[in-house]
Amino acid sequence: MKILLVEPFFVGSHATWAKGYQQFSQHNVEILSLPGRHWKWRMYGGAVSLARQVEKLKFKPDLLLATDMLDLTTFLALSKKQTGNIPVVIYFHENQITYPWSPADADKKIERNNQYGFLNYTSALAADHVCFNSLYHHDSFLDALPDFLRQFPDFQEVDLVDFIRTKSSVLPLGLDLEKFDKFKVDANNDIPIILWNHRWEYDKNPTSFFNVLFRLKKEQIDFRLVILGEKYQKSPSIFAEAATYLKEEILHFGYAPDFATYAQWLWRSDILPVTNFQDFFGGSIVEAMYCNTFPILPNRLAYPAHIPEKHHQKHFYDGSEEQLYLQLKKMLKDFRTNSISFNVKNYVHHYDWRIFAPAYDEFFSKIVSNY
Repeated sequence: MKILLVEPFFVGSHATWAKGYQQFSQHNVEILSLPGRHWKWRMYGGAVSLARQVEKLKFKPDLLLATDMLDLTTFLALSKKQTGNIPVVIYFHENQITYPWSPADADKKIERNNQYGFLNYTSALAADHVCFNSLYHHDSFLDALPDFLRQFPDFQEVDLVDFIRTKSSVLPLGLDLEKFDKFKVDANNDIPIILWNHRWEYDKNPTSFFNVLFRLKKEQIDFRLVILGEKYQKSPSIFAEAATYLKEEILHFGYAPDFATYAQWLWRSDILPVTNFQDFFGGSIVEAMYCNTFPILPNRLAYPAHIPEKHHQKHFYDGSEEQLYLQLKKMLKDFRTNSISFNVKNYVHHYDWRIFAPAYDEFFSKIVSNY
């Protein structure tokens, strides 16, 4: 079977997911993409540019697989000669209705951000099937849609939310986790290493993360710190403050220069305290867990699905900064007795493409056969 995967924002986790499925699928997957920059413009202009590229393709797909960054309705209208007679699936990595906007975003200040959420909505309407990367994402998007539509003056068509729901499924993110095995190092640390491996952005709530560490340092509780993840031009100022105040604890601070360095730091780290406001799946968290870094997670978002329920009490806190402080402090003070007595890696191994790609293949094959 031939699948055309259309990704207007080909960078980071979007590109990794697309290339991963292409590599491990038994189907013939062709990727049509644009560079991953100017995400707002990609959600508008990307459909036009990619539709022009489709006209030149000799590849004749049996299924079109697009992501949430594509204005699917415009793309289908402009490429109907090539895509008009095949099933269309849209895969939601994130959505712009429930995604928390940074206070620094100019569009938020002028109340112009509804347009991006509306593109997600019409794309979901236009697709034959809608896939979400987690049950949390599925529920949060569909539950938010009615109120999102009711803000408009008339002809709100709220009943169409149920139509979208009937053609929606959860298809968790596939990851190349076994790639980390090659770079495994033993983490027999006398002083525990705390890890941050997320983007340096508002929705990851770095303020709470560093506030807890500042408090622990003032109490002279020993720890070391590894800060990974991509830094952006307008990254929160708390990172600069932390670089100064925690300089004696920091082992690494900044984007890893290559995958080997990134993987080795994950294997070396001991504890992953998470403060995120938003995560539709949590790929970086799953990667750290695969490398046996012990997660301390807020009991929200997509995270409960990554850990067996019988272990929730050990890994989850109520989401407050105070509770994270208490739980992390206990873990640090009794590090040896509280060290991992079971394999966190086993919680998430099933997300590896080698296991999960066949499920993707079967899912898409059924859509084509039932079309």
